[in-house]
Amino acid sequence: MDRIVLTRPQSRVWHAPERFRTVVCGRRFGKTFLALTWLLSRALSMPGHHWYTAPTYVAAKSIAWRLAKQLADGRYVKAHESELYLEFRNGGVLSLKGAEKYDSLRGSSLSSLVLDEFAYMRQEVWTEVLRPATADRVAPVIFITSPAGWNWAKDLYDHSISGQSPDWAGFTFTTADGGNVSQAEIDAARAELPEKTFRQEFLASFEALTNRVYSNFERFVHVTPDLAKASDSAELLIGMDFNINPMCAVVAVKAADQVHIIDEIQLPNSNTDEMAREILRRYPKHTIRVFPDPSGRARKTSAGGGTDFTILQRAGFRVTAPRKAPAVRDRVNEVQAALRNSKGDARLFINPRCSEVIKGLEGQTWDGNEPDKSGGLDHMNDALGYLIHSIMPIKSTAMMGVRSAG
Repeated sequence: MDRIVLTRPQSRVWHAPERFRTVVCGRRFGKTFLALTWLLSRALSMPGHHWYTAPTYVAAKSIAWRLAKQLADGRYVKAHESELYLEFRNGGVLSLKGAEKYDSLRGSSLSSLVLDEFAYMRQEVWTEVLRPATADRVAPVIFITSPAGWNWAKDLYDHSISGQSPDWAGFTFTTADGGNVSQAEIDAARAELPEKTFRQEFLASFEALTNRVYSNFERFVHVTPDLAKASDSAELLIGMDFNINPMCAVVAVKAADQVHIIDEIQLPNSNTDEMAREILRRYPKHTIRVFPDPSGRARKTSAGGGTDFTILQRAGFRVTAPRKAPAVRDRVNEVQAALRNSKGDARLFINPRCSEVIKGLEGQTWDGNEPDKSGGLDHMNDALGYLIHSIMPIKSTAMMGVRSAG
């Protein structure tokens, strides 16, 4: 291929060393150009099957087929117009596929793969069909999409940015980052479109949920790797919820007037003894101050005896909790204020590796006058709430008991 000119964001994705790359971007970012140039480069340099997969066959043909032939610039030895593939002299084959009848995609062995607009595909396209197809050749995969509400694409993106797997990387780019749409046009769209629509389509924000409990949480504001580290402080602050399955804790460092959530611990079918051991395993050289659910003064979750509080104290932790559990809505208001106070200041930030904290803040909604607990998102939020209630309380009674705007 002739020299390919990519934008800086496109280059970041192209040259990323991780095998799996998830890209969430605004409209007109240049998704299809990035996908096809990457696949063509690979097809021209190695034999095997290289697939561009769109939500439907019609989308693959209308969006990508003409551009694929244009970028290949006659280097192919065969172009099949109905089956949408280009075959090259070295045995490389670039194929365009639709994901609507995904069972028909079974049985192939892939050398590279792009899922374009994967948020509009069924999750089974990846988990049941295409993931196995990449296994024998350890094929690299690029997932690229604009947001489409609250679905598996968001979960995959959260996993990609969490740092939990060295094989995964996640990227987010706005329409402006793509450089293909003028700022004047973006400003016009901002003025014309509903705020939620603009954020989703131009800012690449997952915006489907309404009535969110923690409506002040914004991923682009509050999630960042540029935070204090455990080594920056001799004392770690830990909020803890004593639910047994899962048992949850958030690990924080205080940085001036800010709280930085640097780690999370979620243990299925567990108890306080196991949680204490896991904290000591991760942070053996730190002073640990725990801010737990006040009910732990009397409750026992361990067969070894002792209340939750005494178990934590025997582990060497300092335990700080009010005599009485704060009202749920008070804790919500305090977390909301830490995320963004009346002056617009953010004082609570989360490391991307804390995927369960992020999921809880983004995903929990109101069920009448109480936070919905049916989705299992409440436990990590409760752990965070106990922490914030103790170290960032709202001192004014004017806010107490007032449900946050959702």
